[in-house]
Amino acid sequence: MPLYRRVPKFGFKNINRVEYKGINIGVLQKLVDDKKLKVINKEILVEHRLANKNDLIKILGNGELKAKIEVTANAFSKSAQEAIEAQGGTAIKI
Repeated sequence: MPLYRRVPKFGFKNINRVEYKGINIGVLQKLVDDKKLKVINKEILVEHRLANKNDLIKILGNGELKAKIEVTANAFSKSAQEAIEAQGGTAIKI
């Protein structure tokens, strides 16, 4: 039996896939409550060990946001962006 028939085949690996580190708005609210922050960006998330310096950050909509904050990230989910803007904050894409 030839080698190509003896070796098992596995799934497809997309080389163009972009991997994001997801952070929920509930985590951002906890960060605002504990540290009294008004601006959240990548440096602050790395400082508080929520992400690494090489990660791409995506803000997700799980949780409740009660504060007016300015968030800077690589991507936002639709629900997270609506929740931030509903409180009067701004969602800035890098």
